[in-house]
Amino acid sequence: MSALRRDCSGVAFLEFALALPFVLGATMAAAELTNFTTTKMRVSQVALHLADDGSRIGTGDLLSTKQITEAQINDLLIGADLQAGALGLYGHGRVILSSLEPVANPNPTDRYRIRWQRCRGSKSWSSHYGVQGDTNLIGLVLNGQTLKAPASGAIIYVEVAYDYQPIIGARWLNMGPIVETAAMSVRDNREFAGPTGGVGIYNDTASTVATCS
Repeated sequence: MSALRRDCSGVAFLEFALALPFVLGATMAAAELTNFTTTKMRVSQVALHLADDGSRIGTGDLLSTKQITEAQINDLLIGADLQAGALGLYGHGRVILSSLEPVANPNPTDRYRIRWQRCRGSKSWSSHYGVQGDTNLIGLVLNGQTLKAPASGAIIYVEVAYDYQPIIGARWLNMGPIVETAAMSVRDNREFAGPTGGVGIYNDTASTVATCS
């Protein structure tokens, strides 16, 4: 018993056992935070690329007025899902793609409208900036700045809402949904009116319309 009382060979092991829960907790929290930051960056890039690509689509050459189609918009949405990869963008989130244009052209006032809006994803999420058909808007307030479409032009803006999928479990950390936005001006001379009675989008191939209803 005297020898056992003087034995200190298990002190380090005991200290390690006592500290292990704290070390393990800090390590798991750091891993979760890293994953959240990476996911947020990926969702932000999806929004940015969608807005950029949405401002470039259209059928026609440099000298003609380009027409956009439902098939082209569907291709954009498919590309966003491919870019998101393992995130499962449409299973856990929702993408909203909109076109902000002046109310009247070629003599625009200081009021704007959302001519068309397309959505995809199972998440229940509505646009925070308006819906298709809204008029008399002062512009698009994005990150504290009011964006206004140029005369005879448009701004394509994108909202991506995604329910973060934790690697540890939602029971331990509640980080809420990730919401990222982006906006780009249409570069080319686009035919905004579209076919008669439409919203500026052609659909000669009878493609499925990604409505927001």
